Amino acid sequence: MKTLIAVFLCLMLPGYAIAGENGYKVTYDGGSIADTKAGVGIKFFIEGDHVRFTRGGKDIALIPVNSITEISYGQDVHRRVGTAIGLAVFSLGIGALMLLSKSKKHYVGLTWADGEKKGGLVFQADKSEYRGIIAGLEGVTGKKAVDSDAMNVKN
Repeated sequence: MKTLIAVFLCLMLPGYAIAGENGYKVTYDGGSIADTKAGVGIKFFIEGDHVRFTRGGKDIALIPVNSITEISYGQDVHRRVGTAIGLAVFSLGIGALMLLSKSKKHYVGLTWADGEKKGGLVFQADKSEYRGIIAGLEGVTGKKAVDSDAMNVKN
């Protein structure tokens, strides 16, 4: 049953992106898109035969789905130290409790090779949308996303 629901969602999500011009609001974190700096808000669209990134209504990258070689995702977890210090100034107890809380940022990465044009990029997605983005990318490309947090590098 879970497989049937997952396949249904993978097939419907790209169709939903095509039907509307909503896209996903993401934050560019780095990569090979020219004239775009890290931390800039962009929109990401999953369409039938390509994925598209726009900024200010203008296309900044158009990547054919058959040229995508890898999809990856990961999280950056960190403690809210600055917030805890700020609260500790006014209330020691609440500041100490705040130090125990964590914040997560969700990242999605793409690499592609379209003939001589090769590239890659990483963007930060909203916590409520990153799973949908991954499912949509897996649906249109036919590739399984790689969890970069689960990969261990040994020297």
